[in-house]
Amino acid sequence: MSRSKALQYYIFSRLLLAPLMLWTIVTLVFLLLRATPGDPVDVVLGGRAPDSVKEEYRQRLGLADPLWLQYLRYLGALAHLDLGTSLTSQGQKVSDVIQLHFPATLELATFSMAIAIIVGVAVGAISASRPNTFLDVGGRLFGIITYAIPLFWFGMILQLIFAVQLGWFPLGTRFPVTQIAPPTFTGLYTIDSLLNGNFSQLLTSLYYLALPSLTLGILISGIFERIVRVNLKQTLQADYVEAAKARGIPEGRILWSHALKNALIPVITILGLTFASMLGGAVLTEVTFSWPGLGNRLYQAISERDYPTVQGVMVFFAAIVVTASILIDIINAYIDPRIRY
Repeated sequence: MSRSKALQYYIFSRLLLAPLMLWTIVTLVFLLLRATPGDPVDVVLGGRAPDSVKEEYRQRLGLADPLWLQYLRYLGALAHLDLGTSLTSQGQKVSDVIQLHFPATLELATFSMAIAIIVGVAVGAISASRPNTFLDVGGRLFGIITYAIPLFWFGMILQLIFAVQLGWFPLGTRFPVTQIAPPTFTGLYTIDSLLNGNFSQLLTSLYYLALPSLTLGILISGIFERIVRVNLKQTLQADYVEAAKARGIPEGRILWSHALKNALIPVITILGLTFASMLGGAVLTEVTFSWPGLGNRLYQAISERDYPTVQGVMVFFAAIVVTASILIDIINAYIDPRIRY
């Protein structure tokens, strides 16, 4: 089978697996929510509401129906792209909740990913270029420590140092309540500030974004550091690198212009998985910094037993992760001719 046909078959098989992966995630979320303690009716009506009122409300929500019937009804709604209605947001549709809160999460994830790539690639490249030295040991320790530190703990430490003790950054939130937020075009405050031509709002947005994005970005950067360091060490031992050295090409040029390009190919491969980690880490980051994103809203929904919101947000996150994973696989297959399927 030729490479082009094999690649087409691979892409087709990955597209076929996507609905199966989404269905698996939807089913697990549905069942786990029903298995957790707590009743959403008690959260909405309060524990002192009469049992007859609770039962009537439960009937109205369909929670008194058999589990299999609730499941089929939920799948039918999903088939029509209906994520349901929130139980605790005054009848607000879950799709509207996502539209309202996701831009904040996207902005945080984008800046955090940029920081993670820059820091991880830089530390990994420096570590690999100086094997068995203090820099190499420091790079390895950086990768281990950032991978092991709990995100919420690291975030609170940064808040304590840079917000409480030094007063350099705000403790949390996305924009000061005493100022008018940028007009909503995209929902991303940095982009909206640029579109509006208001550089004061842009600087304020970046100021409030700095500490949470540094928290998430630095911890995620350990993944890139380890991948770059290992692959760059192998690349620097390749024959073409030795030939470049023999021709008198400076080591810095060999490292940054030749070897690093090939070492970055595996980084593209793990971008999809890293993006999944970023979404999961965004929940803890947003809660720690009171960031009004979708992760924070998901945490509130879980606390309130808001089944439709939790299910809708999890399905939305799962769709993003599955789509990103497929796109990364396809891009990696095209840019790396060594891959065979």
